[in-house]
Amino acid sequence: MKNSEENNNYRIAVPSEFESVFSHFYFAENKTDFPITKTLLPSFQTILVFNFGAKAFLKSHQNNVLEAEKCLVLGPIKQAIDYTLEPDSEILVANFKEDAFYRFFGNALFDSLPIHPDDLINENCFTLLWEELQKFNNTAERVNYILDFCKPYLKEQNEISTLLTEFQRENINPIKAIASQTNQTERNIQLNQKKMFGYTIKEANRYERFLKTVDQIQKNIINESKTDWLTLVDQFGYYDQSQLIHDFKYYMNISPTKFLKFQSDICSSKL
Repeated sequence: MKNSEENNNYRIAVPSEFESVFSHFYFAENKTDFPITKTLLPSFQTILVFNFGAKAFLKSHQNNVLEAEKCLVLGPIKQAIDYTLEPDSEILVANFKEDAFYRFFGNALFDSLPIHPDDLINENCFTLLWEELQKFNNTAERVNYILDFCKPYLKEQNEISTLLTEFQRENINPIKAIASQTNQTERNIQLNQKKMFGYTIKEANRYERFLKTVDQIQKNIINESKTDWLTLVDQFGYYDQSQLIHDFKYYMNISPTKFLKFQSDICSSKL
């Protein structure tokens, strides 16, 4: 996503050997004289944010405002978050994919409360990492340094995690099938899903439906087609229009009509 007002605002692909770890990196800086606020759609991913410039702020649905200092971890992002870049602020965001956060830290977060990554391990290595990254002026060099830094910490997927990832990519509810395949109870597979991914299959399926709905709305905007809400309700399996409205308010804290009005200010890590 490009925005000339922000000077730089773009996604960075990762090498193939890291495709199971990060979906992408995201860089943004504000070179204007005024604060710039954007909304990040939920992605059910956990993100690692590095701040190298002036202040950057995050605001939750509950209007809790947090200053992003050197680095913080946030996720899995299940509801929209507003972020504000002050003039001369600069952020670099690593987007963990599927169970990669669990494989890296040994545990998953279960809500969007921010935490310093050093609090998750018995070292201050992320503070030291930020200090090393601060020495680089080139974003690509910073990304490569982060990738090299990750290698010693990353653990291999276990059998259940691998199966959960494969089934979800095929858009199949995996719990019953994996329980049968691994000779475990469905409850145990559900607990492993929550522990390693930070969310349940039910949560993920609900969000995927919402994401497809948003994607269709954006296609309508691009094609200059009118969005018919009842058609969307029927197309994506909502009970009624009120359930669709509820999902918009839950995930983004706005109504569908307001989304249409302000969609140019909304960013998604998946769309």
